Amino acid sequence: MKKKIRFIINPISGVGKKGNIPQLIKDHLDLNVYEYDIVETEYRKHAKLLAKEASDAQYDIVCAVGGDGSVHEVGTALIGTNTKLAILPVGSGNGLARHMKIPLNVKEAIECINKNNSIQMDTVMVNDKSFLGVGGYGFDAVIAKKFDTHTKRGLRGYIYLIAREFLKYNPINVSIDLDGKIKTLPVVLCTVANASQFGNGFTISPKSDVTDGKIELCLLKPFSIWSAPSIIYRFFRKKSDKSRFSEIIQFKNAKIKLSKKMAHYDGEPFEVLDELNVSVVPKSLNILVG
Repeated sequence: MKKKIRFIINPISGVGKKGNIPQLIKDHLDLNVYEYDIVETEYRKHAKLLAKEASDAQYDIVCAVGGDGSVHEVGTALIGTNTKLAILPVGSGNGLARHMKIPLNVKEAIECINKNNSIQMDTVMVNDKSFLGVGGYGFDAVIAKKFDTHTKRGLRGYIYLIAREFLKYNPINVSIDLDGKIKTLPVVLCTVANASQFGNGFTISPKSDVTDGKIELCLLKPFSIWSAPSIIYRFFRKKSDKSRFSEIIQFKNAKIKLSKKMAHYDGEPFEVLDELNVSVVPKSLNILVG
């Protein structure tokens, strides 16, 4: 009996054209193993609905064809189910795909699906919302909100927004309760990391492991504009933990209070409560890896 797989395509994610993806799937998916259908999203959160529909219909795999936002919608719909998440990474950042060593070349990513190598990964719960890779409440949340409506996509769009917004950004104040030990400080970034990076190789938590039953709280303290180049260099060299402005704390459960109610989960902007209960949910999602 063939395995059933649904491909959910976000037609507006990333920078490239996706019209050839159905043909690539037809040409390179192992049709001796899989039968499949392809659907396109038509509105925000449509991917989540389509993924849940497939899981309820006992599909073996649902594949997000898009960027981190598409992966977020599809993946969170599959948490706690037997249906596996696959990724064809054609978005702007592709953070979780990069962490999982899934090729950015679509043909090669389809070959990963054919191999059907999977793991059970942890996910993160914040109050009533889940995410897969990275969630943030500082400058990254501002960029996620701006990028959501920005006309320039891809890495250039991110760089433009970072340069434009950084000079007028004011750090937020956070209060963090870890097992009764309270830490209060101003930060530029307050990021919860299950996976290692935002995307495009920008690594916020070099040692994060999605299977270890733990998550990391990554804090970046205020710094001068003159320190920015060296800090950015460390992020791209996977050495952000070596910066004197950086602090990374591993935990399973935490309470965080925020001075601003802005967040992003897997790059998707959200408005949140000012008090957050953050916890890891071990081995809650089956995912195909590279």
